[in-house]
Amino acid sequence: MSKPILVIKFGSAAITKPNGELNPLVMVEIARQVAQLYNDYHVVIVSSGAVAAGKQYIRNYAGEIAQRKAAAAIGNLLLLNKYAQFFAPYEIPVAQSLCERGHFANRDQFLQMKETFQELWENGIIPIVNENDVVSSLELKFSDNDELATLIAVGFGADTLMLCTSVGGLMDDQGQIIPQVEQVKDVFKYARTDKSSVGLGGMTSKLTFAKLAMRMGIRTIIFGMKEKDGILRAFEEKTGTVFAAQESTLSSRNRWLGSGSLVAGKLKIDAGAAAALQNRKSLLAVGITEVEGEFEAGEAVEIVDENLNTVAVGKAKESSVVILLNLKKQNFEVANANDIVLL
Repeated sequence: MSKPILVIKFGSAAITKPNGELNPLVMVEIARQVAQLYNDYHVVIVSSGAVAAGKQYIRNYAGEIAQRKAAAAIGNLLLLNKYAQFFAPYEIPVAQSLCERGHFANRDQFLQMKETFQELWENGIIPIVNENDVVSSLELKFSDNDELATLIAVGFGADTLMLCTSVGGLMDDQGQIIPQVEQVKDVFKYARTDKSSVGLGGMTSKLTFAKLAMRMGIRTIIFGMKEKDGILRAFEEKTGTVFAAQESTLSSRNRWLGSGSLVAGKLKIDAGAAAALQNRKSLLAVGITEVEGEFEAGEAVEIVDENLNTVAVGKAKESSVVILLNLKKQNFEVANANDIVLL
């Protein structure tokens, strides 16, 4: 594509008032600042806020599933109309894209979605993305929009992923924002486990997906909108927390496999198999100690080590039933090295 891709995610707490109403002052600023990046980047805005904006119209709202879906049906319209209104002065049209987890699990559906986004960009249109809460099932829903934004960034090969937070970045023990992070594992201890009253995610969520994006070669920035020019200054690495991109040579297919595919099961492996994977070897049945879930040949599986740390995602060559029957068989290949993405 002619331009690099920039994915920016805004949570419910960032764009709504405490009562859940959309905050026009923030959304005006989003449009103004994104408009300054628009000519140089293909922009995707991943925006929460539909449920928060729509729940005021649901009588006796108590957060039940049906009520959340109804609130989303109302709120999605309100959300998109506001974005369209605030981008209009810059002559930037917007489009709505409601995604489900399955759109990333099926490679053909994912490629169709990617082609649609490319068509929108070629016509100067910014996609406004949110989860399709109206129809998404609990089993297949995104953990939060941090995940959705990361899957888009990784799957589309984005240059930069920006995740907005109410605190403006990752803070250390003294409450100071950490400006640069090279290894995410070193800073998980600073993550607060609380989250906003209107959102699903939190700092732990953002760190988890920042870690994935970094490994996939994407610069990731956690920032806030409370200071002047929050987006632009964070993009220039003058504020917020920047997670440096690591070198990645993965193909687009393997990026999709490593981040966007819907995992159907789990394989626990021994230390020898874990070492073999690190040396880019295929996964053999003799190295598997446990098989969890039921899956068919060709489906994606999570591969964990003896301590249950996720080490890879792979495309299974055989079904879970066949693998269980051949665990002791020598040279029985469960996943080829070309179909395994180390995480």
